[in-house]
Parts: sequence; C-alpha cells; structure tokens
Amino acid sequence: MTLTPTISVWLVLVAFGSWQAREVGAFPTYHNSKRQAINWTQPEDEWEILSLPRSITPHIELKYFENRTNADASISDEEFLERLRRIKNNTSTPRMLWYDNTPDGLAYPPFVEKALKLFNLKQVSYEIEHSLLSKVSCTACKAGAGLLLHYIHLGKSEAEIIKMIYQFCSNLNIQSPRVCEGVSSLFGSEVVYVLQRTPLGPDEICSFVIGDGCEDTYNPYHEWEVIFPPVPKPPVLELPVPKEGAPFFKVLQISDTHYDPHYVEGSNADCNEPLCCRLSSGRPSNPNAAAGKWGDYRKCDTPKRTVDNMLSHIADTHSDIDYILWTGDLPPHDVWNQTKQENLEIIKETVRQMTEKFPGVPIFPALGNHESAPVNSFPPPYVNQVDNSIAWLYDELDLQWRRWLPQSVSHTIKRGAFYSVLVRPGFRIISLNMNYCNNKNWWLLLNSTDPATELQWFIYELQSAEFSNEKVHVIGHIPPGHSDCLKVWSRNFYKIIARYENTIMAQFYGHTHYDEFEMFYDPHDLGHSNNVAYIGPSVSPYYDLNPGYRIYYVDGDHDTTTRLVIDHESWIMNLKEANLYDYPIWYKLYTARSAYNMKALRPADWDNLITELAHNQELFDLYYKNYWKNSPVRPACDAECRKRILCDAKSGRSHDRRHFCAELEAKVDDESGKSWKSWIYRGLSNSDDNDNTLDASQDLEGAVGTTTEWQVPDVIIAFA
Repeated sequence: MTLTPTISVWLVLVAFGSWQAREVGAFPTYHNSKRQAINWTQPEDEWEILSLPRSITPHIELKYFENRTNADASISDEEFLERLRRIKNNTSTPRMLWYDNTPDGLAYPPFVEKALKLFNLKQVSYEIEHSLLSKVSCTACKAGAGLLLHYIHLGKSEAEIIKMIYQFCSNLNIQSPRVCEGVSSLFGSEVVYVLQRTPLGPDEICSFVIGDGCEDTYNPYHEWEVIFPPVPKPPVLELPVPKEGAPFFKVLQISDTHYDPHYVEGSNADCNEPLCCRLSSGRPSNPNAAAGKWGDYRKCDTPKRTVDNMLSHIADTHSDIDYILWTGDLPPHDVWNQTKQENLEIIKETVRQMTEKFPGVPIFPALGNHESAPVNSFPPPYVNQVDNSIAWLYDELDLQWRRWLPQSVSHTIKRGAFYSVLVRPGFRIISLNMNYCNNKNWWLLLNSTDPATELQWFIYELQSAEFSNEKVHVIGHIPPGHSDCLKVWSRNFYKIIARYENTIMAQFYGHTHYDEFEMFYDPHDLGHSNNVAYIGPSVSPYYDLNPGYRIYYVDGDHDTTTRLVIDHESWIMNLKEANLYDYPIWYKLYTARSAYNMKALRPADWDNLITELAHNQELFDLYYKNYWKNSPVRPACDAECRKRILCDAKSGRSHDRRHFCAELEAKVDDESGKSWKSWIYRGLSNSDDNDNTLDASQDLEGAVGTTTEWQVPDVIIAFA
C-alpha cells in the first residue's frame, strides 16, 4: 500500500513549490519550448513474446483430502457463532491504545501553521495518504512540479535541488530532519533524472499522476492502445452456480505483511514520523503511547512474533490448503531509510518463513510496490544503467520464487516480475506486476506505453489459454481500479478483461489493506458484469486495522468445473484483545455467501450485492465492519463515506468514477434522504393537503425525468 511514502515525497515537493512561489512573489511560467531538456531517446526493445517458453505442463500435483466437498466451505461451528453474538452485543469498543486522531492534534509553530493554512498542506497530506486526490492536491502538484522544472531549466545541479528539498522539508517540519534527509536523497535523484528527460509540463505531469482529481489534460505521450489478435470474441457463456458437493481447492491469500524487523514492544507508537513502534521512535510520553506486544493500531507495521503466530495458526488450522496466493508488500513503511540490501534480506527471510511453515504447498507470489528501494521505483527494461536498473530485484525474485515456480517462467520474471503457470489441466494462474500501472512510479513519466510489454504478453497468454480451453485466475498487488493505477493502463486492462471474460474466472489483489472487492463490466454494456477482483485484507495493522488473511474455496477438478470462487472467508486477530491478554486468537470473521445472503459468487451476484448495499443500511453496516476487519477504532461512516466505498467496489477501471458511480451515488443519496429530490418528496409527503400529495409528487417526478429545463423552486434557492 502506498500511503506515507507518497506523503513524504509529494508533500515535500508540492509544498516546496507552493511556498517558494509565494516567497518569490510570482510563480515561474513553464514553457516546453524554453526548456533545456536532455536529449533522451528510449532505447529499442527487441523482446519477442512468441519466442518465449510457456508453462504447458501441469505444475503441481494437488493433495486430495478425503470426504471434502464444497458443501463444507460455508459451514461455521457453534463457537464461531457464539463469538459473533458476543461481538454484536459488545457495545463498548473504546480504543485501548489512545492517541489524538483529530486534525488539530498536532501543534505547529505559528510560522508553520501560517504556511500550512495558506497552502492547505494538511488537506494535501490527508488526500495523498488516503488516495483521495482532488483539486487541492492538483494545485499543489502543479506548483511543486513547475518549480522543479524551473530549477532544472535554470541549470541547477541535482545536488542543489536535493539540498533545497531537504531544507524546505526540515524548516517547515513537514517531517523530522532524518526523514527529510532520507526522502530527499532517496527520491530526489530519481525525480530529477526523470524530469530532466520528460517532455511534459506541470499540467501533463499532474494529470498523469493524480488522474480524475486533476484536469484531464490530453497527453499524446500517454495515450496508447493494446493490440488484440484477429480472433473474434466467442459467445459469452452464462455462468452456472457451481455444483454442490463437487471437489474444490482450498486457497490461502496472504497480502501486505509489511514485516518490521525493528518493531520493539513498549516503544513510542505515537511518534511524528511515517512509521513508529521502533527504538528510533523515542520513548512513549505516557503508557497509552507505548507499542503493544503483538502490534498497534497506530502507524506501526507487523512484529515478527505476530507473523510467526499467524503462519503457525494457519498451518495448524488450515492443514488442507491446496496452494497459496501471496500478493506482495513485504517490507515495512520506513521508506526514508530503506536500502536495496535490506529489502532483499526481508524478501529472503519471508520466503524462508513461508517455505518452513508450508513445506510442499505450492505458492504463487506477486510483486508489491514496497519491494523496491526506493518505494514505487520500478524502471521499465529500457532503463538499464547500473544505478537505475531494477535487475537487482528481479534477478533475486527469480532465484527466490524458483522453489515454487517452473523454470519456464524465469524469462518473464527477470524481465518484468510477471509469469504464467499451468496449475492443473485446464487451469492457469497469471501473476502480473501491477507496478507498471502505478502512477507513483516516476519512471513511467518517460513513457507509459505498456511498460515491459506486459499487457501485450498478457493478451498472448490469454489467447493461448482460450485456444486451449483453459480457465485463468489473475493475481497482482495494486487493484486495477484503484486510484494508484494509471488511467490509460487501467483502461486497456479493462478491455482485456472484457475480451476474455470466458477465460478469466477471478482476480486477486491486495494493496489497500482493507477487505473489499472491485467489479468489472462490459465497456459497451454496463448492465453486464463480467468479472470480479477480490482484494484481500492485510496482515499489517497499518493502520487502525486488525491483522487478517483470507481463505477461498475454488471450484476444483471435475467434468463441469467453472473454476469460480465458490465462497471465501476472512480470518482476523483482535489486536486489542491480543495486547490486553497477551494471547492472540485468530478467528473467522465472516463467510461471504452466508454474511451477505448470496446465492453464489458470480460477477452478477456481486453486482446485485452492491445494489443491496446502496439500499440496505443494516447490510452496509455489516459490510463496513468486515471492510475494516472489525477494528474497534474504525471511524464512523456517513453517506459520503458510503458512496466512496460502494463506488470503489463498482469501479474496476480507475479514474472514471463519474462513468460508473452517478446512479449508485444517487441511490445512496435517496436512501439517506440527503438528495434535493428526496428532500422535496419528504416535504410534499408531510404536507397538510394529503389529497394533493400524490399528484404533486408524480408531477415533480415527471418534470424531473422528462425535461432538462425544469427550474429549481425558489424555496430551494432560498435555503441554499
């Protein structure tokens, strides 16, 4: 998940631009024609997809567990039901580890407060941290990007620019001096390198990075389309409800571990840095500020004992797992002082953990955005200079993943950390490197056109699977509909999903840390849902969350298999209770079909659930509790929050919320009684003239529905 890393970089850069612009009195105008950019041309790429070996032999022999059918998938025991009753009846859920969570909880010097107020850096910080970018972030982005380009145009050296970034960050207390130093040195060189070579100006850069929170500036450098083979799309097959009592696969998903080797119990959990709960965080100011033994709800990652305890629990409780999906983000959020060597050590250690805890169990990994150092930095293959190449990471992943994957995937892992494996006859898993859709990946500003040729390779794999009558599951880290995914990349991906909807049966991602899902629809018929992306919960409690993992039940090996997800269940550890009683208990929070009363988990069933969630407040409250993994410190959710969460579920295509969510948001407004139309209806229905109420309401409905020239009544204008 990209939270604090983005804050650390963007707040420094955009605030720097805003403040400096005010200090000099006028913001420097940026013109492409005046800029002395480095003459840079992207090298030729001679990679040939058709010449690569493919995984065409079933990779694993699954263990068969006697007397196990998919009828067992949604059965919960009495102890689980009793625990749910206790949770439901427990109205006392205070925060055990208290801290001030209000926007005014931090005190700044008057000079800094004035700067923050003038340029709304607090709002920018909140928006970036929660991936809810708006005009505020857009304006700040343009200021920062424009000033950096201006200094590059003036011939300032890389060292001078990095020093200015550090001084501004430190002087305004945007972060602590050591965080400012780490951020400016780690990210500054990369940012300057890219901005020296990109032909884009501030408008294009910020539209590219922020998406629909900024103006949709046309950018020919980032407009591209994937090419589909000249094979017509087969007739769409209606998905049946999976056959009851048929064999199934039991699948574990672990995501966003964010293991912190430097976590220290009792250290300061309420520090002023992006990651706390370490010796370097200082001493806690009071007992409530001390880090818990098993983790903390504040900005702290996962201690080793919690990871070990979870893996031991899974190995004991779910000894019949058939295979594991491991969807990335292994290192912690200390992005200001990470090194390549330290990140590689964390990767190696976590791979050893998984191998020891699950001997003989196939594991299919996907790459997260935190595995690189600096975070989010994933240069495409054409960036092959020693200092900038990503080969240091991909070569090591090839070595580490080789214990689980066939030799045939080595070529694509070394190129771009993606691969395709035939798991069982007729069943394939494709792992994508979603960092090539990551709009925090600065390298894509040079050229975002299908980095590493990944999507074109993806189409080739899917077309081959279609010819072979194989069903496919797709795994990755960043969900393609998330605001962190580039609009142009997501748009192309959306088309691929629609074209191969008979082949792709499910998708699995992480990154958000929440327990949620995303829907996909036919681009030409939004009434036809064609796919669902399951977004698994994080192991890390970062932040305000309980640790969790997910179990899926997938239609298994039999003559009429659909390879659909039959059901899934989320398991969590109550962090508050674990710290209070020094005894972590992992338990099943909910099972999808039972909790949401779903007939099956086909795309149409999930689409119907979104409609139900928009109308049924009680059902939404249950979904919201599960979304937050039953965290006792989850915030309240008003109508705007409800619309945002449901729109996230509706939008498998990023930065296009208006296209997918207008009708959904209107339903929520009507349900919550906050829309002007429902307000008028209520006023009319409460009228003393009951005989005229129905006719007036019908007349209003007709007026609103049949003409765009209907005028807002004066009474509304008076109240506005």
